[in-house]
Amino acid sequence: MISMNVWQFCGGLFDLEKKETELQELQAKTQAANFWNDNEKAQQVMREISSRQGWIELWNKLHKNSVDLEELLQLAAEEEDAEIAAEIQRLADALEKEIADLEFRKMLGDPLDSKSAILTIHPGAGGTESQDWAQMLMRMYLRYCERQGYSTDILDFQAGDEAGIKSVSIEVSGEYAYGYLKAEAGVHRLVRISPFDSNKRRHTSFASVFVYPEIDDAIEVDVEEKDLRIDTFRASGAGGQHVNKTSSAIRITHIPTGIVVQCQNERSQHRNRDAAMKILLSRLYQLKMEEEEEKRQKLESTKKEIAWGSQIRSYVFHPYNLVKDHRTGHETGNTIAVMDGDLDEFIHAYLVMRSETH
Repeated sequence: MISMNVWQFCGGLFDLEKKETELQELQAKTQAANFWNDNEKAQQVMREISSRQGWIELWNKLHKNSVDLEELLQLAAEEEDAEIAAEIQRLADALEKEIADLEFRKMLGDPLDSKSAILTIHPGAGGTESQDWAQMLMRMYLRYCERQGYSTDILDFQAGDEAGIKSVSIEVSGEYAYGYLKAEAGVHRLVRISPFDSNKRRHTSFASVFVYPEIDDAIEVDVEEKDLRIDTFRASGAGGQHVNKTSSAIRITHIPTGIVVQCQNERSQHRNRDAAMKILLSRLYQLKMEEEEEKRQKLESTKKEIAWGSQIRSYVFHPYNLVKDHRTGHETGNTIAVMDGDLDEFIHAYLVMRSETH
């Protein structure tokens, strides 16, 4: 009976036959003689293959655990055995978790959710305090990405004058990176005893996090050369061997929107330009999506703009320990775990709330 319920539930989520057909069609494309002539398109096909294989493997895992559980239930009906009862409980718990993970993943239904992401962090007013907080957030997200198995590449990093960072842009590569990380976009507030205050007073700092879907060939963003102003400059920083000595840093201004992006992390001007364009295209696409969403949601009172001042989460280190998300109400006193990248419960709560209000 449990197995039947599992398959009735999962059948509507997986559409296994469709995914197997799509996998076969994608694999057939890889057999073409000119498949690798266009490396970017080929990589996109390979990512699509990996995605379909992941769903099919998850289905097979659920199927196996469900069959094992049903067999044990039949055996338990014939014998009274404490070891069998314990094994049934273990399998039932595992199956429950896998189904919960499936529901969680299914909430990421937007076509962009499966994309990689570009995450940027900027400190608010407050100088060293906010810049240090921005660097703490950078570490938190890098640890989260490591936990998720995502690869990260720092596209642009500007160190603070005394401590912390002035800004950072991070490319996060992995399946559903944007779908998960979009839950983190907004203003993050920190309350703590400042390590930079000799009087040990309590300070409040802010930093903003923006998350954009990484743009690939499947998404069209029209950018005309005449709309771009491209400036070169010498990279700045606190000094050391990693600072560019030549004017290879790139700043691109999109004149119609006023969006400015820059990259100075690479030694090659060409690579800095490519990285800056990657950030610009993602921001322009996100801006377009936000404008369309605003039109659709204009009358929806629950919608909050991702703008300065609309803090989404508070991190309190003094006089008590608490991290609270103001959108969902989810909170925890384990601030150390959160700052070490344990964000799953916060992201899950946000996605559940979003799925219920859309």
